[in-house]
Amino acid sequence: MSLTELERAEKHMQQQWYDLVMADQQGNSLEVLEQMYDTYILLVEEYNLCYEEYQQENQVGLRVASAPKRKSSRVNPSPGEDEGHIKLAS
Repeated sequence: MSLTELERAEKHMQQQWYDLVMADQQGNSLEVLEQMYDTYILLVEEYNLCYEEYQQENQVGLRVASAPKRKSSRVNPSPGEDEGHIKLAS
C-alpha cells in the first residue's frame, strides 16, 4: 500500500461525507441520505483497512532499518575484563 493509495482512499471518504452533508442541506429524502451514509461507512472501512496495511508495511521497513547491528560474534567479556584483550586458557 503506497502513501498515494492511502491518500486516495482518504480523499474518497472525505468527498462522500461532503456530498452527504450537501445532500442533507439540499433537502434530499431520508432514503437517499441513508444510502449515501452507507456508502460513506463502506469508504471509512476501506480507508481503515488501507491505513492498517500501510502502517504494517512501514513498520516492517522501520524494524529492518533500525535493527541493531552486531559488533562481533564473540561472547561478551566478563566483568572487569578489558574488551581489547582475550583471556587464554592455560
